Amino acid sequence: MSQAQASAMKNIVVIGAGVVGLTTALKIQEKKGYQVTIVADTFPTDAKTIKYTSLWAGAHHVSHAAEDAKQMAIDRETFDVMWELSAPDGPAEHCFYRIPQVDYCLDGRDECLDWMPDFKKLSQESLIGGAKSGSSFTTLTIDTPAYLSYLLSRFLSRGGSIVRGSVQHISQVIEGGPNLFRYGKASQEPIDALIVCPGLGARTLGGVEDKDVYPVRGQVVLIRASWIDFGRTISHVAQGLWTYIIPRRNGDVIIGGTKEDNDWYPVARPDTTTDILKRCLELCPELVPPSIRAARPGTTDDLRPLILEEGCGFRPQRKGGIRLDVEWVQGSSGSKIPMVFNYGHGGGGYQSSWGSATIALDLLEKALAEAGSH
Repeated sequence: MSQAQASAMKNIVVIGAGVVGLTTALKIQEKKGYQVTIVADTFPTDAKTIKYTSLWAGAHHVSHAAEDAKQMAIDRETFDVMWELSAPDGPAEHCFYRIPQVDYCLDGRDECLDWMPDFKKLSQESLIGGAKSGSSFTTLTIDTPAYLSYLLSRFLSRGGSIVRGSVQHISQVIEGGPNLFRYGKASQEPIDALIVCPGLGARTLGGVEDKDVYPVRGQVVLIRASWIDFGRTISHVAQGLWTYIIPRRNGDVIIGGTKEDNDWYPVARPDTTTDILKRCLELCPELVPPSIRAARPGTTDDLRPLILEEGCGFRPQRKGGIRLDVEWVQGSSGSKIPMVFNYGHGGGGYQSSWGSATIALDLLEKALAEAGSH
């Protein structure tokens, strides 16, 4: 790259390295004309911590947008991207597992997922566990540690950069740029835009402090059950009841879960783990090793030796849904610069990541074009 090309690049800083921050940063970096730096306190290859929700997620692509047309469009775009990424022999195939999925709904709702591959509505005779409706389709699950590392490595290979730093207020980034956290002094080149993807951190980040953001605690159990090659969920949205079986390509299975608003307890509760094992066994007796099931009905005690890990994460929920908009703030050079917000995904960060990144990029480009016209 020539010096002239480098000087023409727009300097963009993204706050946050969860699945939304990484995807948004990657989307912008891969669009010509941008030099993107991610500033974050925690990155995917760090040890698991309650401060970094993305590593705790299941995750599978099952949209909960239902009749919300805007959210459904975001989720559908994300599914299309992930379906392509998960293609056999593709560069990210190892991050995904294409599986048959069955969803049971205790509240009888229509999930509006007839666009999913192989979609079928379940007959009343095939419903279980008191469900009033249900469907089957093909989807994909995501090995979250592998996928986050894939996003990060792809971002770096495209010329993006990362800086570890704990941003207390947006003004620190606006005035000092990423070098403030890298070298302890301001960048020579001022930033042209700031992208705010701090997840739950949006609640306390100075200059944002969005009190509509709150945690929804989700506890999960990771077990080793390589014979499980399908997904199964039963839920009741209004009551916050969710039981799910999410297998990964590597033979691990995430089982769960819970949805507890404003619960900040940072480690797994033993009684909740017992409840998860009980509910998941009822939903999916196949979790018990085949050799045991061949001799007798399985029990939760048969599942405990399979446990690899118990943990929980704080889903970054927001009243009103995802925040995708722009504010203008005073830049270090004296002119106004755009600050693009992309946070508040709750439990849908993975399934809406690419669609919301597209909107964030569009907001960024329109804002920069507006700034250039003044």
